[in-house]
Amino acid sequence: MVVVLEKNITEKQLENIIKHLEDFGFAVHKSTGVEQTILGAIGVQPNFDTRKVQILEGVAEVYRITEPFKLASRSFKKENTEIIVDDTKIGGNEIIVMAGPCSVESEEQIMAIAEIVAASGAKILRGGAFKPRTSPYSFQGLGESGLKMLRKAADKFKLKVITEVMEIGQIKLIEEYTDVFQVGARNMQNFSLLKELGKANKPVMLKRGLAATIEDWLMSAEYILSNGNVNVMLCERGIRTFETYTRNTFDLSAIPVVHKRSHLPVIADPSHALGMRDKVIPMARAAVAAGADGIMVEVHHDPEKALSDGPQALFPGQFFDMMKQIRLIAEVIGRKIN
Repeated sequence: MVVVLEKNITEKQLENIIKHLEDFGFAVHKSTGVEQTILGAIGVQPNFDTRKVQILEGVAEVYRITEPFKLASRSFKKENTEIIVDDTKIGGNEIIVMAGPCSVESEEQIMAIAEIVAASGAKILRGGAFKPRTSPYSFQGLGESGLKMLRKAADKFKLKVITEVMEIGQIKLIEEYTDVFQVGARNMQNFSLLKELGKANKPVMLKRGLAATIEDWLMSAEYILSNGNVNVMLCERGIRTFETYTRNTFDLSAIPVVHKRSHLPVIADPSHALGMRDKVIPMARAAVAAGADGIMVEVHHDPEKALSDGPQALFPGQFFDMMKQIRLIAEVIGRKIN
């Protein structure tokens, strides 16, 4: 249920409305927009009479949210969510580029790639220290030492960090080094992990699951939002279909669909969607044209020797070409990449 408040509401009236909603058994979430303040009343209350709230002083309008995802819905928040990471804004007019290797392999490697990422104009350095791999015999990441290398490289070149968290026990450790938590596709419905990330103080990027519908994806975001963390962004990284010519099927249509139904920023990851570097740049261009709020790609200075996902990592020259191309497309649709 959404409670739209009057513009001139007093603090005393607001407190009274919140108290009544909590007494009725609802969990209350406040959203302050440019033009109005909205309360989201979340809870299962069959046949609840909304007139009980409508009559309270300071209430302008009350209506039910029909979508199962309440806090992620446009009905709850009309304005786009903008996530601020120091001087970087995700979800605004600027399209943010996140780039780096699949895995942190050594200090020399991550330093070399961070320099390339920073020189291109990208804002966020990606790299895995804990890697979920299909095979238990594949490289699993360097753990905390990898996190330290990632943070050191980002700080040297004035970048922000995004890295993956795989389990609850890693949250506190990773929070010391990262600026944004990444939840991988395999963990999209790890609800225990999502609940704990809802209590964290860092933004979360939630990747779409391998076979997840858009509603599944938004419902997973709801777990994070409902536990208190409002800084959530979504990442389209391809879904598994019958097609075999690419690693996954890149669902570009999800970008405008989610933007219509939700206020959360949407990032596009063509590297994981396609799995082959020659397909990454065309799909990055297409994702920008489709309205993505950010692009995440893998870059490696020596991908033939990469310990994971080398075939999909762009060479430095390709990455610079991609940045030039997507800047031009961003301008055409009235956006920018600084």
